Amino acid sequence: MSDLHLVGLSIRNGSKIYPGTQALKNVDFDLRMGAVNVLVGENGAGKSTLMKVISGVEQLNGGTIELDGKVVAFADRTEAARHGVGIVFQELNLFPNLTVTENIFVGHEKTFGGIHIDSVAQTATARALMKRLEQDIDPDMPLGNLRIGQQQIVEIAKALAENARILILDEPTSALSATEVDVLFRVIGDLKRQGVGIVYISHRLEELIRIGDYITVLRDGVITGSRSMEGVDIPWIVANMIGTASKEFPKTVEHTLGDEVFRVENVCLPRPAGGYSVDHMSLSVRAGEIVGLYGLMGAGRSELLECIMAQHPNSSGKLFIGGAPVREKSVSGRIKRGLALIPEDRKRDGLVQIMTIRENLTLSSLKDFTRIFHLSLKEEAGKAAEFVKRLAIKIASLEHPVSSLSGGNQQKVVIGKALMTQPRILLMDEPSRGIDIGAKAEIFRTMRRLAGDGLGILFVTSDLDEVLALSDRILVMANGRLTGSFPAGANAADVVSAATPNLNRVDTL
Repeated sequence: MSDLHLVGLSIRNGSKIYPGTQALKNVDFDLRMGAVNVLVGENGAGKSTLMKVISGVEQLNGGTIELDGKVVAFADRTEAARHGVGIVFQELNLFPNLTVTENIFVGHEKTFGGIHIDSVAQTATARALMKRLEQDIDPDMPLGNLRIGQQQIVEIAKALAENARILILDEPTSALSATEVDVLFRVIGDLKRQGVGIVYISHRLEELIRIGDYITVLRDGVITGSRSMEGVDIPWIVANMIGTASKEFPKTVEHTLGDEVFRVENVCLPRPAGGYSVDHMSLSVRAGEIVGLYGLMGAGRSELLECIMAQHPNSSGKLFIGGAPVREKSVSGRIKRGLALIPEDRKRDGLVQIMTIRENLTLSSLKDFTRIFHLSLKEEAGKAAEFVKRLAIKIASLEHPVSSLSGGNQQKVVIGKALMTQPRILLMDEPSRGIDIGAKAEIFRTMRRLAGDGLGILFVTSDLDEVLALSDRILVMANGRLTGSFPAGANAADVVSAATPNLNRVDTL
């Protein structure tokens, strides 16, 4: 296969040093044109740093970059874009108050003579891109009105609009449904046939094998494996990523479930245009039980968790904790009653990026360290350090900004913040989104340990393997309604069938 695709961009002896850490160590990387170049590694392995170097966001401290055989040095993102390098970041870089069209063309607007913006041409192109991506998204809609999966599609459209020769996709499917993933893969196939060189980063290993032509594995800033994808399997990838044969999901540890600790009755969330995003949903969770809530994007899973956490004042329905009704109407009131939510979008809803790791961890539980008007920084730091150790969060200092951490470690901070409130019910919305398999296994072990201690957990996931491996009971949603209920060890086909919106199955309830 190596003879079929020419190297368009290469890095030789690439090194990148940040204060206190070396993110890349003498890396040699070849990006082949007309092919999908898969890049894989645990959180903090250096993948994102390598991509930022290629896209001009960061510059190497040592080594060279060659493009079409000529040495180049991208001073910034704009210069890399002029050379045909496009990137879709894992963390979305979009403006919620602008329309879909404006987001797609921000920084490279279509104009009349370089003066006036040609809004008609931009809208037409945006509409064509949405059609190409098989999305029914109005180009004139404010981006903030879209769910995160749809925003991810807009981010991909933004890169396609720049006609990049080299396209970097960093976790592009982390918020996409299975159908949207299929669409994306068809688009990638088209781009390959046009000769575009694609770098594809994902933690979903089956996805990498399905889409990849070449693979490069990073561990602690060093390339540990680089080859054609032919003959590569998951054990090979995992062995090169983490140096062991596997880090599988933890198996269910048997423990006795307690009494019902949480119940939801007839929760409804009306849509502005009519109908319901959450349509008379009822469910219960027992002490020590992990309930997996599975469904396709748009099924209403995230909206249900938001209703439970009092984020939608226009929602209706009843909640009970330990048999007692929950009457608190505020987020803080429900936290006090024992509810805690780990949100889907950690960057927007879970963390304050400019604050330190310590401050983010203790943000929801400051009352525990407060004596009248005095906050004990010593107690706060001690408790934060305890949770850093408990969740194996990789940090240099509690006082570093949380934005300095990798995505997986940021997610652990969000989980730690929730656990600090000592919840009776833990709500988790896509807890493993953008997390490598090592961090994922640690978080899942933590979930099992917490359940063993009597905590009730309700978690939302679009990963079928996760919901089957972790759940004591599986609930399925479609079109805002409960369409299936299955015990642990359920048949995967039955779960997927219940999630198909048009079936509206209730026969398994």
